[in-house]
Amino acid sequence: MESLLVANRGEIAVRIIRTAREMGVRTIGVYSEIDRDSLHTALADESWNIGGASAADSYLNAARILEVAAASGASAVHPGYGFLAENADFARAVAAADLTWVGPPADAIATMGDKIASRLAADAAGVAGVPGTAEPAAHPDEIIAFAASHGYPLALKASHGGGGKGMRIVRSDDEVAAALEAAGREALAYFGRPEVYIERYLERPRHIEAQVIFDTHGNGFFLGERDCSSQRRHQKLIEESPAAGVGEDLRGAIGEAALQVGEACAYVNAGTVEFLLEPDGNFYFLEMNTRLQVEHPVTEMVTGLDLVRLQLEVADGTELELWDVPINGHAIEMRINAEDPGHDFRPSPGRITEYREPGGFGVRVDSSVEAGSTISPYYDNLAAKLIVWAPTRELAIDKAIRAVGDFKIKGIPTTLAAHARLLDHELFRRGEHYTKFVEDLVDFADVAGDGGPALPEEEATTLRQATVEVGGRRYDVKLWFPEGQLTGTAPRRRPPRLERGKAAGDDGGMITAPMQGTIVKVSVKAGDQVKEGDTICILEAMKMENEVKTPVDGEVIDLRIQAGDSVSNGSVLAVVRG
Repeated sequence: MESLLVANRGEIAVRIIRTAREMGVRTIGVYSEIDRDSLHTALADESWNIGGASAADSYLNAARILEVAAASGASAVHPGYGFLAENADFARAVAAADLTWVGPPADAIATMGDKIASRLAADAAGVAGVPGTAEPAAHPDEIIAFAASHGYPLALKASHGGGGKGMRIVRSDDEVAAALEAAGREALAYFGRPEVYIERYLERPRHIEAQVIFDTHGNGFFLGERDCSSQRRHQKLIEESPAAGVGEDLRGAIGEAALQVGEACAYVNAGTVEFLLEPDGNFYFLEMNTRLQVEHPVTEMVTGLDLVRLQLEVADGTELELWDVPINGHAIEMRINAEDPGHDFRPSPGRITEYREPGGFGVRVDSSVEAGSTISPYYDNLAAKLIVWAPTRELAIDKAIRAVGDFKIKGIPTTLAAHARLLDHELFRRGEHYTKFVEDLVDFADVAGDGGPALPEEEATTLRQATVEVGGRRYDVKLWFPEGQLTGTAPRRRPPRLERGKAAGDDGGMITAPMQGTIVKVSVKAGDQVKEGDTICILEAMKMENEVKTPVDGEVIDLRIQAGDSVSNGSVLAVVRG
């Protein structure tokens, strides 16, 4: 492998580029219009523009990425995670272009990317899943019939996706129709397919996942498990390895099951098999992620292995010899997301005005941002990953709390304050946390999102760029100009930040957008009578759906939005008169 195109952005692109450079591999970055000055473009040996700001126009534009691969002379493609990483058609297209695909075979991606097909494959391998359906649910009556046999609660899940997208929990017959519609709509938006299947919903399981890697010589290896039970909205917040309370016998059983699942789909390269673990020690197959995981650093910290290097070696045909890899100490990763914990973890895109990473023995930060960087509403809101290692779990928790306290990010709310609270929670300390413990037991209402002082430049100027591109390739000749110095225009100021549903006056009733995003559903019509707490619309931002609700009873006298509209922070969506 002489050259590698990294078909991704942000911290994972930085992560891959750094390892590839250590291996002497020429690196090729790609970027969207708004990522021109991102760190991954600077670190790559060369970088190419692949399209507009939206993911569909850039990082999901498979044809353009393959054009760049040909023009740049790439010999391999690494997709990172997200975007095209689990797209079987893209994997086939890479192979058809005579490029090396750094990932599993397309057929394995297709099998494990289809949640129903993956359940059937795991079952055939002797690995049981949570009781559920083998066919998509097409009508609410099918879900009600399943509940009659298995009981509530149930989970409706996207057949062709994961990460909590296209998933709804149903606890009664009355909730079925709305949940099926919402899950199908979200699944279509994120994965291009609306199908959902039914699964029994376990109330207090732990989310345990097994890191595996298979080479092209028939060897498969289990590299330990991770606990990813600290979640909100089915999105992980904290991950750790090894999992607390998992003894050698259970660890061995989980590892053997994970390898069986991989063998069942002729898997090659790194992958993660996810399970739900009940308090009695029973575990069920959940899904297989056919890529590198966001939380892979905790496995690296306790094994001493560079998983990206192993991926590249496997893709290059190397036979691995990982027969006896010891697990050393304990590692914890915290996802530092641009979210406001005090307001239900709502996305908080914006500009970072101050950024200082923690340090010290056993502390690692994977990031691609700095002071002045902007967290865009177009992409995932992960700003950085903070990883710590210590000889024991107790010491790792103490180190994590210290490192979180040392990490300074101003300008946007982040999950740093939430991590400080979660890490010191008695349930987490005892290793008895479960997938809903964050939402069930931890109150973040008093956690103030620290937007910090705005930079003068942020209020008065807009940065402009004139990057030089030749044939689509980005070069380092570029300039950033303060707008006022060029045009003499008056300073621009942001509208005041308004909270979700907050009224603009004493009357109440002026409902504003809590963030920039896209309206995906409008739940009312002009003239409708609504009660306090009723949903006015659903606003999608940074890959999350957010319900915007009315703070007052009354009549909708002005409705200014429809599905598909793009709105900015503070935009008036509707007016309700009491």
